[in-house]
Amino acid sequence: MEQKLIFTSEPARELDTLIFGYAPSGLFLLADTNTARLVVPQLMEHSPALAAAQVIEITAGDDHKSLDALAHVWHRLSDSGATRHSMLVNVGGGMVTDLGGFAAATFKRGIRFINLPTTLLGAVDAAVGGKTGINFAGLKNEVGVFAKACAVIISTRYFGTLPHSELLSGYAEMLKHALIESPQALAQALDYDLGSADPGQLLPLLERSVRVKERIVTEDPFERGIRRALNLGHTVGHAFESKAMAAGTPVPHGHAVAWGLVVDLILSHIHLGFDSAILRQVAQFVSDNYPAPSLKCSDYGTLIELMRHDKKNVDAATINFTLLRAPGDVCIDCTASPDEISAALDIFRDLMHI
Repeated sequence: MEQKLIFTSEPARELDTLIFGYAPSGLFLLADTNTARLVVPQLMEHSPALAAAQVIEITAGDDHKSLDALAHVWHRLSDSGATRHSMLVNVGGGMVTDLGGFAAATFKRGIRFINLPTTLLGAVDAAVGGKTGINFAGLKNEVGVFAKACAVIISTRYFGTLPHSELLSGYAEMLKHALIESPQALAQALDYDLGSADPGQLLPLLERSVRVKERIVTEDPFERGIRRALNLGHTVGHAFESKAMAAGTPVPHGHAVAWGLVVDLILSHIHLGFDSAILRQVAQFVSDNYPAPSLKCSDYGTLIELMRHDKKNVDAATINFTLLRAPGDVCIDCTASPDEISAALDIFRDLMHI
């Protein structure tokens, strides 16, 4: 099934057009507690079709992207008489579109769903590409399925409700896409002033970034080859996330990805000769805009063990990375030894002034 990508300043109008076109037998809206309060009322005010939907609310926060929350959505759908011809509209950040997409893909073996991301991170990453899932056993996105939304409506209209840290989180994924795309895209991404970011001015940059992901996902929908390019920064980033979650001090996904990008570029320099001047440029951008993680030498073993659980690994003995020879020149299925990873983390701490 093709996934429609709609870039618009009028998301409610586009949503109405889609819902009336699909004519579902029942309509449900999934939102977390924050989005239900800040976004859903104004969205329903401007969307007659969505105003008739039954709202399913889940607790906000990635630590609630859990089996219990998933079961809650299944129960609500079942108790409300949802059928295979019903539709779920996921309104929120990546946590909502990940969990909601998984719920829709598995309820009665699959009902249609639409994603309307309300965060920059959700728009550029989680809502697009067909990956769904939940966290399980302390591991990020450990259980899930590939399932594309019927459509993804991308708008910056609701980004004004976000704290600055959430805009930073999404921009890390845009930085990743720029690194994958070309030197010119990277220069443009590094030139953007995150300190005075106007959400309305982000839409053209956001569309360019999403098109990078769309092109790669279309070529490799089930991550058997080039789609692994999108994992740049994520092997290390997910380890940072899982470590912080276990400590009871969760960090935003995009912040962890930004740190992971720097570590991956260090490994890229070690393995593939990635230009050290560009590495320092990216590291400086991350250091200037993202708070540094708490990281000591004694944490390296924990992080490396978490990396061994990454889904991209072929076996438990190797840790798989996506690296770069240069911006736009991707090398997938690279490996690094624990000693090399530890050395990269040493350099990372120096670059981030930890």
